[in-house]
Amino acid sequence: MDVSELGWDSFFEEGFLPHKDSGLIPARVGREDRGMYLLLCKRGELAAEVSGRFRHQAEGKHAYPAVGDWVAADVLPDEEKAMIHAVLPRKSGFVRKVAGGRTEGQVVAANVDTAFIVSGLDGGRNFNLRRMERYLTLARESGVTPVIVLNKADVCKGPEAFVREAETVAPGLPIYAVSALTREGLGAIRNLLGPGHTAVLLGSSGVGKSALINALLEEERQAVNTVRTADLQGRHTTTRRELIMLPAGVMVIDTPGMRELQMWGEEESVSHTFRDIEELATQCRFRDCRHQREPGCAIHRAISEGVLDADRFDSYLRLQREMAHLARRQDHKARLAEKLKWKKIRQWSRRYYRERGS
Repeated sequence: MDVSELGWDSFFEEGFLPHKDSGLIPARVGREDRGMYLLLCKRGELAAEVSGRFRHQAEGKHAYPAVGDWVAADVLPDEEKAMIHAVLPRKSGFVRKVAGGRTEGQVVAANVDTAFIVSGLDGGRNFNLRRMERYLTLARESGVTPVIVLNKADVCKGPEAFVREAETVAPGLPIYAVSALTREGLGAIRNLLGPGHTAVLLGSSGVGKSALINALLEEERQAVNTVRTADLQGRHTTTRRELIMLPAGVMVIDTPGMRELQMWGEEESVSHTFRDIEELATQCRFRDCRHQREPGCAIHRAISEGVLDADRFDSYLRLQREMAHLARRQDHKARLAEKLKWKKIRQWSRRYYRERGS
């Protein structure tokens, strides 16, 4: 397998230079499952795991290989296995906060060019503007170009209305109403993809991500489950992240549906997603307007006149608070790490002088 077919270019070539003379080879992570990896490289497919040294030196979950990553690997003699020694610098990475109370990022997909944010038009909670805003914020923070895909247009009367709704939270972005079942609208998606291009499909369970991949492949490669009729929520079809090769050298990463999508990144990414609100805020009478009960507040005037949706403004405030809280947690974690580092240095220094004196 030629690595150029997997998206290898001068950026990754430069990142591989420190390992070029060490006998390691470049490989791309095609699948990850509980600490075991499937690598794609010139040798074909190799089962792999990270080395003990890598595990010891990794600074957190985000440092481990993710699907789409390029790694430096050592092929084990006479085996179809390899050991991962390093992750090459990433061009981009779709990152979310890990579930639970830990302040740590989790790379969902690495070295991605386009993020297809998929919603379903079959009712229930599969079309959710607030969730769409969260995906858009994370995609922009991760350096990935977002595209909105509204799937299951074949079972929706008037998908144009949903396209208009999506435009209110994604102004200027490509928005496509498609059907994986009938193949309607898939030509427009294919036109966005080219050789060496990597895309990731993101969305809740039941929106039809695996069905879309089957439609793009024009074969039933990915298992597809039905949607529960009781609440129109999907069952988990995809249980692990996987990089799939499409025709014409295109790669797409399928991901399990995310029940929990916690934010990760900087507050500026929220401003980018809610640029319309940020621009309205500049029209307030007072520069330090908090958009509560101040006179001359452009935000509240826009809401009262129906120009701005109150739910969108509430979402903006909620994401700002979430990002601010994350920043405080990260700062606290950094201070603790710095304190621990100097504590270890002092302990080492005392031990050194004690041994020297004896």
